Amino acid sequence: MLTFGFGYSMEHPRLLEAIDFMNEIGSPTGRFLQLDGMKFRDPAQIRSFLSGVQAHGVELIDLTFYGTREYHDRFAARPGDFDFLLDILCQANALGLAVEVGIPLTRENAGQADGLIEELEHFSLSRLFCFIPHQEGRGISLNRVRFRHEDYTALGQRGKRHLNTARFRPEGQWLAENQFSVPQERALYLSLTGENMAFFEQLPFAETIAYLEELDDAYYRTVPSLGELAERYGEPDNTEYYSERDLYLKYQHRYIVGNKIEIYDINDERQCSSRRF
Repeated sequence: MLTFGFGYSMEHPRLLEAIDFMNEIGSPTGRFLQLDGMKFRDPAQIRSFLSGVQAHGVELIDLTFYGTREYHDRFAARPGDFDFLLDILCQANALGLAVEVGIPLTRENAGQADGLIEELEHFSLSRLFCFIPHQEGRGISLNRVRFRHEDYTALGQRGKRHLNTARFRPEGQWLAENQFSVPQERALYLSLTGENMAFFEQLPFAETIAYLEELDDAYYRTVPSLGELAERYGEPDNTEYYSERDLYLKYQHRYIVGNKIEIYDINDERQCSSRRF
């Protein structure tokens, strides 16, 4: 299966062309569009944009709210972004486009979750979910406010209802249960930049896949399994919430830094990367 993305925002002059190609090859990203970080538009422009992508096959859009209005705008560093997302929601509902909304939970915004969810429930949503920010990229900067069990107990019923506690659990609970999954598959990501475009353009498709597979294989030949690292670095009393993948990333970082290992970071999405699952 092939998917695509333009980076942190899908704002791109050839977006419709890319959507058409994804639908030609049967990719799910021809029907799904993440709309965070798009340039500001007024309601008429939003409707025109959404009508355009809908006409090209998009059926579902995704938005992220970081908290209530003031907090969201400050976090996103975009005054007016909260109301812009509400305008997108409103226009999507009018056009019959399905919308899913994600809310990242931290110590800072957990108290806002129920009020935010109550406001969002006025719209027609195909899915609304809370999640814990991931342990990679800019998400690492949120470790200082990582959601804890204390925050969960103080969370209102709406917030608790929309957080998947099978996927996100305190570190101590992961360690106590000691039932880590063993990845069976992997996704490979080819990150095209001005610096590497010429290299990959001359590389046959099969060799491109082999190149990405070797980057992934080399990394995991060096880094032990999650179970092994949990025995070495696990903190049984830690109440901070992680997904299984994020717990593994935390331990991987400690292992690599602690052993002064120089290795290509296969988890860095700014370059060619992978995910095992």
